[in-house]
Amino acid sequence: MSDTSTPAPGIGLEFIATLNVQVGPPIETGAHALGNRRLIPIVSGTVSGPRISGTLLDGGADSQIVRPDGLVELSARYMIVTADGARIYVENNGLRRALEPQDGGTATRSAIDGSLSGAPMYFRTAPKFETAHPDYAWLMQSIFICSGTREPTRVLLHIYRVM
Repeated sequence: MSDTSTPAPGIGLEFIATLNVQVGPPIETGAHALGNRRLIPIVSGTVSGPRISGTLLDGGADSQIVRPDGLVELSARYMIVTADGARIYVENNGLRRALEPQDGGTATRSAIDGSLSGAPMYFRTAPKFETAHPDYAWLMQSIFICSGTREPTRVLLHIYRVM
């Protein structure tokens, strides 16, 4: 039987880029059996990093379910245009929740809408990329993870390739 308590050799992370995503106000259905469905418009943004730089096109959105326990299920779709003209479609799914114990809802509210910038939260996603540009084909040949921060009008996403 193998020992699964130690990490597999050769697994590491390569920093790819930071996305500074400007978002609009949420459009909500209201609370229902699954939670509260929200659409967060992605209105603009920048991409900067050692492997990718460019801008985000207007028209993307993050479709979310805010569950009754405060966990936010994220499912964003948007398009990057790189500095050299490549178009990269992104599907970015993940989870966001408060790390603090429930304190009358303050920590949960912050995890949902970023009302307390810098409040500790778990915000992780797994982006997938599609592009026809040959210089960025490597994006469709690896697994990526992302660490995020939610603020009232923007989201910061730090993207890493799993090596």
